[in-house]
Amino acid sequence: MATEIPAEQSGKCQREIHRAKSIPYQILHKEHESEAKRHQQYRSPHRFTGSKGCSCMDRRRVVLKTPEATCRRASEVLLKTLSFIRNLPSFYHVPWEDQLVLIQQNWVPLFVLGMAQEGVDFDLREISAPSLLKKILLNQSWTPSNELGSSLLGASLAEVQKMKNLLWKFWDLDISVKEYAYLKGIILFNSGCHVLKCLPYVQTLQQEAQQALMEFISMMFHRNLARFSWILRLIASLQDIDADAIEELFFRPILGEATLNVLLLETLYIKPDWL
Repeated sequence: MATEIPAEQSGKCQREIHRAKSIPYQILHKEHESEAKRHQQYRSPHRFTGSKGCSCMDRRRVVLKTPEATCRRASEVLLKTLSFIRNLPSFYHVPWEDQLVLIQQNWVPLFVLGMAQEGVDFDLREISAPSLLKKILLNQSWTPSNELGSSLLGASLAEVQKMKNLLWKFWDLDISVKEYAYLKGIILFNSGCHVLKCLPYVQTLQQEAQQALMEFISMMFHRNLARFSWILRLIASLQDIDADAIEELFFRPILGEATLNVLLLETLYIKPDWL
């Protein structure tokens, strides 16, 4: 399923694509070896539910009920995700501009997938904004800017519910360690952004990871590829998760005013000079 690199593509793409052939197979299989002991996923007795289609959910804000423990686990997931990326030689064969795009575009779905793999569930508490009547009784001014400031506290309940429901769908499928490894490759080498300099090269890597996943599922589930299609639809849904909600919920208590995007690039040693 490899895509031929056009002659007008950069020389680096042409030189490296044959070297990267089957790299996702080799590295993603190592993921299975390094995580031979898969821990039991924690599942709360009830799914996170809410009123679908209710616009008030977009205005409701939530924070973690146990931020210290949950933020620690979220940070561990993020570090494991970065470790996965850093151990992929094929990722560093693309120009640093493409690395930048791939990280900025795909760190959120990779992180949520990592949360699913590690079985990280979490409880929330809602932030109650002062009512208009209370502000009047306390002689507090009420302006649109005040309302905006209060809405920026915490994460959107609607966005967090979307993430939690996706986590449950992954857990219901009981995805194996190998499947998670292939999925990480498919997500990281997402070629949906057409500004990549080495787009055919990235497309080839994603196709190889998809082919490896399909062959594994075909072998383990008696050629029933409905699971393959369902999983691909699930990871496509991960692209809809809001990055700001993830950052506010899991990393704002740790980072303060710092930006997670910059931290990710610094950790991967691909921070460009202009950042």
